[in-house]
Amino acid sequence: MSLTAFLAELRSRDIQLRADGERLRCDAPSGVLTPQLRDQLRQRKSEILEFLRTAESLAKQQKAIVPLQPRGTRAPVFAVPGHNGDVFAYRDLARHMGEDQPFFALHPPGLDGHSEPLERAEDMAAYFAEQIEAFQAGRPCIIAGYCAGGAVALELVRELVRRRVPVLFLGLFGCIYPTSYRFARQIPYWCSRIALHLRAAAKPSSLAQGWRYLAARLSARLKAFRAERSPAGTDPLSDIKFRFEQAYRKVVFEYSPRRFSGRVCLFLPHRAWLRSGEDALHWPDGALGWRAVASHVEEYYGPDGVDPDRMLNEPDALAFAELFRQARDASDVRVATRARAAGGAVHAGAERGTG
Repeated sequence: MSLTAFLAELRSRDIQLRADGERLRCDAPSGVLTPQLRDQLRQRKSEILEFLRTAESLAKQQKAIVPLQPRGTRAPVFAVPGHNGDVFAYRDLARHMGEDQPFFALHPPGLDGHSEPLERAEDMAAYFAEQIEAFQAGRPCIIAGYCAGGAVALELVRELVRRRVPVLFLGLFGCIYPTSYRFARQIPYWCSRIALHLRAAAKPSSLAQGWRYLAARLSARLKAFRAERSPAGTDPLSDIKFRFEQAYRKVVFEYSPRRFSGRVCLFLPHRAWLRSGEDALHWPDGALGWRAVASHVEEYYGPDGVDPDRMLNEPDALAFAELFRQARDASDVRVATRARAAGGAVHAGAERGTG
């Protein structure tokens, strides 16, 4: 008999089950709980407990919290998506984290056609923090961010700490430091790009060819510029996505990171990415600028040749899941070490007290 059919039979007999830690509690009318049912409950105790915990979790789940992998006993990961709000960008990564690592993505307002997008990192952080606080009930968690989501993730950690929700660390996947997106910080990049195209235009054998090359590059840039400032289509969904992305850009462009006294783990596509300027806006402090606001920053590099826009997708998701596990396990060691030290201090104090 399947578990759902077995539970349905129990309900039909007015037998109520509930989880109490590792114990399975049962309330039933007198004489209904037969020896055969008791044996079945003992045999199926572990799967019933898992079912009840999952159901309890889903019942408490807030609308912003999307379960990509809800099972496991470790501190859960709550992940902020990139500029398009796609929570399923984390799907491959969550799958490779393992069955014992709960992984939830955070769905921002403004994409459902009913709510308005938020335009401040502080507002998005408060929106997510309120729901995580209710979901976690004081238990520790891990916060992650991807690409432009790093700004919101940092502010979310600060807000959770303010609310006394323990955060083990902040994991940032391919996140450029927010102030690097501002135009003044981009001037060196654009100057280098202009110089690159001028050198390329000087290579053709004729002046006309060089001008045609420059005209083509300028036309492509203007087309991309217009595309960024208009919906992809005329349908309502395109308009919703466009308005959301414009609001998210404002969130990132106007956010000035503030100090975070905890641990930040940077998961970077590969080492050469820090020096790359061909296809992405990477400035000298683009990714490593997080060092300016965090007390402890660690860097983890993916394999050579990883596409930053697809670093969390197959086939690279497995590599970044392994890097994340290394950071997580190091955090587990830190927590255990602090617990032992605290226990030793308490024990020593007790011994001094008995003298």
